[in-house]
Amino acid sequence: MLTRVARHATPGLRLPSMTHPSGPTDSTPTATPDPSAAVPASASPEAPRVVTCAKFGKPMEGLAKAPLKGELGQRVFETVSKEAWRMWLEHSKMLINEYRLDLLSEQGQKVWMTELEKFMWGEGSQLPPDFQPGKGGGHSHGHSHG
Repeated sequence: MLTRVARHATPGLRLPSMTHPSGPTDSTPTATPDPSAAVPASASPEAPRVVTCAKFGKPMEGLAKAPLKGELGQRVFETVSKEAWRMWLEHSKMLINEYRLDLLSEQGQKVWMTELEKFMWGEGSQLPPDFQPGKGGGHSHGHSHG
């Protein structure tokens, strides 16, 4: 029985077909692709990239391009899923508003990037100590629910 491992094939990589029943009868390897071989969906240029997401710890759809410049942007591109990045953007909006971060200042950018690293790869970005979700949504009447 011939087992195909098309799922993990590198796009454009052509392996010789030596044992295929309809292949050549002599022992000369051929580089001609087998037209009956299923082309994996991941080989198509429009298919989403898959990364092992640092936040979720599983393979997920990656970002189409690096969202930031530099080393941090490349790290996000290689290890953060689209979903985790969407969650970070929502979380970072809250941080920007609560901490009144000025992302044009070096200090504001430093805080934002530090929180990004904690959110994706560390213990998780913490909410500001006095954060109250929504208007009247949080409650601070002196007891914990933990």
